Amino acid sequence: MGKRTDEAFKELQTLLEPLGIKKYYTDDWGAYRRNLPTEQHEVGKTNTQKIERKNLNFRTWIKRLARRTICFSKLESMHDTVIGLLINRVEFGIDIHAYH
Repeated sequence: MGKRTDEAFKELQTLLEPLGIKKYYTDDWGAYRRNLPTEQHEVGKTNTQKIERKNLNFRTWIKRLARRTICFSKLESMHDTVIGLLINRVEFGIDIHAYH
């Protein structure tokens, strides 16, 4: 996303705004403290480790997210579609094959 500056964080925050995120789990970087409301911000590794583990699982399950595989997709829309399908399956139990 860029350098670890307040401006870069504000850009990211603008991109995340439509998602309606209510809680942020972060490291102790100053831009978070300066730009996030205290009640929405939690510093620590417990939840970030869970999130990173989930991201690792996604990369493992979807080969096209790993740049060094022959399955790597160059189109951002393809990444979005495949990630969306996986999230629907893992988080909500919605299997796309059920609709055929």
